[in-house]
Formats: sequence, C-alpha cells, structure tokens
Amino acid sequence: MQDIVFVVYSGFELLDLAGPTSVFNGANRALSLRSQPPFYEITVVSAAGGPVTSSSGIVVETMAIATLSAKHPATVLVVGAEREPLLAAVSDAALRVAVPSLVASAARFGSVCTGGFVLASLGLLDGHEVATHWDSSEPLTRTFPQVRVNPDALYVVDGRIWTSAGVTTGIDMALAMVAQDLDATVASEVAKRLVLYARRPGYQSQFSPLLQAQVKGDSPFGELIGWIQSNLDQPLEVPLLAARVGMTERTFHRKFAAATGETPARFVEIARLDAARMLLSRGLSLKSVAAQVGLFPPARLAEAFERRFGIAPRLFRDMHAQL
Repeated sequence: MQDIVFVVYSGFELLDLAGPTSVFNGANRALSLRSQPPFYEITVVSAAGGPVTSSSGIVVETMAIATLSAKHPATVLVVGAEREPLLAAVSDAALRVAVPSLVASAARFGSVCTGGFVLASLGLLDGHEVATHWDSSEPLTRTFPQVRVNPDALYVVDGRIWTSAGVTTGIDMALAMVAQDLDATVASEVAKRLVLYARRPGYQSQFSPLLQAQVKGDSPFGELIGWIQSNLDQPLEVPLLAARVGMTERTFHRKFAAATGETPARFVEIARLDAARMLLSRGLSLKSVAAQVGLFPPARLAEAFERRFGIAPRLFRDMHAQL
C-alpha cells in the first residue's frame, strides 16, 4: 500500500485537497470492485496537527507533520492557497523544518496549484520545470528565478517532482499518478466515476484560445470565436471573418487583436494547432487531423505543428496516443 501525504495549513484551498484525494480514493474503490485490496492510504498533515480551517470555512482534521518523521511516504503533495495564507505557510518554521525531511524520502513529491511556493521557498524546486496557476506563474518566476515555470501546462512531471497548475488540474495530475502506479484502465474508471469529460494530459494548455479571449474581458467577438472553434476545417481568412462581424478588414484586424491579444491569423492558427494536438492524442491519422483542423495537406500541419510545439506531429501522436 502506498502512503499519499497532503500538507495543508490554515486558509488552504479545499479543492486542492478534495479533488486529488477523491481520485486516490476512487482508485481504491475501483480495485475493490475487482476484489483487490486498496492501493492508497491517504494522510492529511499540518504543522501542529488537529483541525485546520480551509479558505471556504470547512474544517479538516489533520495529523502533526512531525509524527510522520519515521515514515517513508510514496507521495507528498503541498496544497495551495491565496496570497495571505500562502505567505503564512511559507514563513511557518515548523513546516520549513518538517517538509524537506518528509519529501527527502518520498518516491515523488510536489504541489497542487500555489503549493509550489512553499517548496520553492525551501529550494526544493531549484533547476526544475514546474507548473502553477496561470495567475501565479509570473510571481513564482520573479520570486524564485532558479525555478523554471511552465505557464501553460496543466501539470508537469520533472523526475520525482510533480506540480499542477491548480484547483481542478490537481485531479488531472492525480489521475496520471494512478495511471502510472496501477494502469490507465483504473485511471479511466476513476475519471468516469467522477463524471469527468476526459482525462487531460499534462501538456494540454491551461488556456484554450477561446478562454484566452474571454480572459481579456468582454469581447465583441465572442460569437465569432465560437464559430471559428466550430469551423476549423473551413477557410478562415480575414475577409471572411471581417464580413461575419460587419467590419472592414482594417477595423476588424485592429479590434480583434485588441480584444484577444492575437492577430486574427495567429488566433486561427493557435486554435487549429491546439485542436490538432488533442486529436493526435486520440491516435488519429495525420491526414484525418489535417483535414479536421484546416491544415491540409499533412505536410502543412507537420510544419506548423513542429514550429509551435517543437516536435513532429507523428512523434507526438506516438508518444501520447495511449495516455
């Protein structure tokens, strides 16, 4: 049986804990249905032990982290929080002493969301690539320049260090751990039980082009962006797009770039390549993917895909189609 230890503190984000623990518990349930013994034992610890209040006001009972000094957990994960409780955790003397010794003997360790700040403050992430919530990527990079922050990934695995972008992406990371520890079938059963749309791989961006546009604020192009997403296989040249919103090409180009942060052509290419990446991860042929995303012939898809992601689409499909 593997020990999964979660480190919490006052004001922690409850979903950072509840999401992954539900995955590991779900794996135990899936095994029980096969008449197999549970694989995971979940422990929640804090500096002093006892009841710890989350940011939502829900109280979680914990063990004192010092009581685990003799244990060698398989996995240690530090959960995240908003700025003030996170700063308090980073400054907590008991955590600063206990966490390094706890992770030293763990088979893997890491964080959910901004929990990476705790690990980074202890020098445990120096020289490693990590993920964190998109809103915290720049502060983490600025505060800890020795840490290589991937601002896009849902989660990152660098050796024995696992870090996720935050909140629901902790679920994705936990599912990947289950797939590694047990098998992909169990992970898929857990995802289905939790009514998840799909098991998202770590390389998937935190932002789709549509969400990127929404983040910019109220966009006058919301309907057009939705149409683009649904018609990637069609010609999507600027004259056509401008005509759909009743603007001149020059006005459309200027206003679209201001609203989305990308030129129309660049936005369409990003949307097409992100869609291609997900289709390839399902094992589809290059010819089929190229046709579906409007980057036909396949040579055109290959050139654009390698330029954006630094890997040939065929190799990417072979690497990820079974995840």
